Amino acid sequence: MIFVPNENNDPRINLAIEHFLLKEFKTDEPILLFYINQPSIIIGRNQNTLEEINKEYVDENGILVVRRLSGGGAVYHDFGNLNYSFIMPDDGDSFRDFRKFTEPVIAALHDLGVAGAELKGRNDLVIDDQKFSGNAMYATDGRMFAHGTLMLDSDINEVVNALKVRKDKIESKGIKSIRSRVTNIRPHLPENQKNLTTKEFRQAILLRIFNVDSVDEIKQYQLTDHDWKRINAISDEYYRNWDWNYGKSPDFAVIKRHRFPIGSIEIRLDVQQGVIKEAKIYGDFFGLGEVKDVEEILTGVRYEKADLAAAIEKIDVKKYFGNIEPDDFLELIY
Repeated sequence: MIFVPNENNDPRINLAIEHFLLKEFKTDEPILLFYINQPSIIIGRNQNTLEEINKEYVDENGILVVRRLSGGGAVYHDFGNLNYSFIMPDDGDSFRDFRKFTEPVIAALHDLGVAGAELKGRNDLVIDDQKFSGNAMYATDGRMFAHGTLMLDSDINEVVNALKVRKDKIESKGIKSIRSRVTNIRPHLPENQKNLTTKEFRQAILLRIFNVDSVDEIKQYQLTDHDWKRINAISDEYYRNWDWNYGKSPDFAVIKRHRFPIGSIEIRLDVQQGVIKEAKIYGDFFGLGEVKDVEEILTGVRYEKADLAAAIEKIDVKKYFGNIEPDDFLELIY
């Protein structure tokens, strides 16, 4: 197995490295990649981004939102979270075999003194039924990766604040809240390991996976300038691209209604590939002009706060709806 050292914290780069190693790096040997991301939400390939995140909180706190290649659910990353990825040829038997790829990680955690770590359900690693790791896979053109998170010391409050956790998903697992369902690894480490930084934790896991005493004993590959040129191009094409991160979301409808002092306004939006394809406005407000003018201005706009705000600047809101402010109308829509 080859280890690829990586000190980047930008998820738009880290996912591009993984993408490059999967699709363009030619080797039959398995590869191990670690990465630690700055605060970010990583969206599953088939998810509707806007349904998974608390967009207002994400925007206010500068949290990056990036869609990954693999399926599964949205996860919150920060500097207290270590991500691992095993990249290799697809042998036809390994895809969906989460046990195969989590066993080395669980064994490493056991060696560190986290005796209760285990795989539970389809793809979760838990300690005392509390999740500290989610795992996902992706396969294409005869190659695959299996990757997962390791919450050493993640800010669980931020997990709650940044993600929208569907009530039905929580209830279906028989739990009361996301806080009761997740745990960090740090409280479960022995006393002599409790102060490990995320990088020191990464080093400890790495040595145990390779069963060596020194990183010098591990076969490594240093990314070249040519590799970085391709990685940055992949990042631009996918992980820095709004169309990939938001526009790839499944089509969805927005239906919102609010009663203002001037009357009620209901707005219905048909959003396809992240763009408003049709807008309909109803209500018992008294306005001047044809509301279809407003509908036409909104049609074709990306369902993104900044884009909607720019579109609303073109609308004389008080003319069409009465005594409400543009910000009130924006808040109704978004």
